[in-house]
Amino acid sequence: MDTALKQQFGSDNYAGICPEVMQAMNDANQGHAASYGDDVYTQKACDSLRSLFGTDCEVFFVFNGTAANALALSGLCQGHNSIICQQQAHIDVDECGAPEFFTHGAKMLSAIGEGGKLTPADVTRLANVDADNFHSHKPKVLSLTQSTECGTVYSIEELKALTATARELGLHTHMDGARFANAVVSLGCEPADITWRAGIDVLCFGGTKNGLGIGEAVIFFNRSLAEEFAWRVKRAGQMCSKMRMLASQWSGVLEGEVWRKNASHANDMATRLAKGLAAFDGVTLNYPVQVNAVFVNLPDKTKTDMHDKGWHFYDFPGAGSRLMCAWDTLPETVDAFLEDLKGCLPQP
Repeated sequence: MDTALKQQFGSDNYAGICPEVMQAMNDANQGHAASYGDDVYTQKACDSLRSLFGTDCEVFFVFNGTAANALALSGLCQGHNSIICQQQAHIDVDECGAPEFFTHGAKMLSAIGEGGKLTPADVTRLANVDADNFHSHKPKVLSLTQSTECGTVYSIEELKALTATARELGLHTHMDGARFANAVVSLGCEPADITWRAGIDVLCFGGTKNGLGIGEAVIFFNRSLAEEFAWRVKRAGQMCSKMRMLASQWSGVLEGEVWRKNASHANDMATRLAKGLAAFDGVTLNYPVQVNAVFVNLPDKTKTDMHDKGWHFYDFPGAGSRLMCAWDTLPETVDAFLEDLKGCLPQP
């Protein structure tokens, strides 16, 4: 491997801060400004997000995705409630009990969900298990991941069907949008089409994987659910005192639709990588490549040899090796990986 590339496929979190975000932070780093969000930079970022989604939503900024999801869910349910999700959902397997902690005990109810997706039938089945039994948790929230942990994307029609089912069952709908931008680009739609217009109550909009250094946005389309949410953020230690430094990053990606450019590039690099992988005999892709994630089956020795060459990636439970592309992934990095892989695969 050419170490000068200094890029990997282990995670899109590996990438640094994009230039536009760095510039926006530098612009905000001038003189004094009011703290805790009472500044023009935070107001500008909030207004830009409202403009992006075309609705008067409530916007809050937190430091990371775990806090965004856990706090959003804590605003939608209580400890005696349950949350319906797909079995690979980040809130269930990758957040160290944070959703349970901040909801004071809410239980996760998960379904296998083919290709990382839930169906209305999955939701109905889980919601009806002991729903009227006060000895059991009472279902209150449907949580959807867009794009999914398998790199697939819910269509607008799929989302509308799921949220309609949720409403019939008395459930609020939360969306984990760590890679929301990638999903929007993949679908060729507007952000509103797969959020409030499709029935989503609250979105955790991921920024860190889209060029920000730190920060996610929690966006309540159902404003009544945001009541006292600022107190939840503060109590959780997620209220940034110098909020302008957190919020200004969003202006960096929102102006000129940099968020869309970054996501589009990451998706394109994943498509390039997938096409290269598909050309090798004995290499199979486990899911359609719709965003910036590629899941591939590789022989154990091949994986070891690639790691020995300095490539970082890891196995995703039940889904093979996960290769993530980022906003800054170079075509040369993709080609270098494929060239090394060619030499590490079993020869016929």
